[in-house]
Amino acid sequence: MSELVELVLDDAKDRMAKAVAHARTEFSGVRTGRAAPQLVERLSAEAYGVRMNVQELASISIPEARQLLITPHDPQNIEAIEKAIRNSDLGLSPSNDGRSLRLNFPSLTEERRKELVKLTKSMAEDGRIAIRNIRREARKDLESGEKDKQISSDELERAEKQLDQLTQATEADIDAALADKEAELLEV
Repeated sequence: MSELVELVLDDAKDRMAKAVAHARTEFSGVRTGRAAPQLVERLSAEAYGVRMNVQELASISIPEARQLLITPHDPQNIEAIEKAIRNSDLGLSPSNDGRSLRLNFPSLTEERRKELVKLTKSMAEDGRIAIRNIRREARKDLESGEKDKQISSDELERAEKQLDQLTQATEADIDAALADKEAELLEV
């Protein structure tokens, strides 16, 4: 296999792995009825005159299965964190005791569970689209390598088959992550 083919396939593999990781991160931000720190870690709050993630401003713990406890490192930031949570799409109201915030997660209704499944399917499709775009770019690189006589047409054909196998395997990873999240969401 030529050096160009190896470079293109390795780059595509790395970028596809990142797309899968990104999709899993997106899935982790979908609320399941159980408390999970990932739901609030990436929310940004105004503190010290700049936007900062909640995970940089506070420690997040799970005292009970359906409750998050957010304790700011600096008590002056409690209002900013509370505002960030209220303005988010979580649909939760934090209770403020002056030192920390408690988020109670109610059980999800069947209708809400189905909405969340649709949302995760949409996120999975975005991941698949990203993977296909990576495949398309890799194919262009390989085809231009053939035009420039860096690789033969046989090498191009073999490389495209490998690229298709890589694409299918990566899409299967996203589908598996989606199936896990769906099962988690529909679990009562």
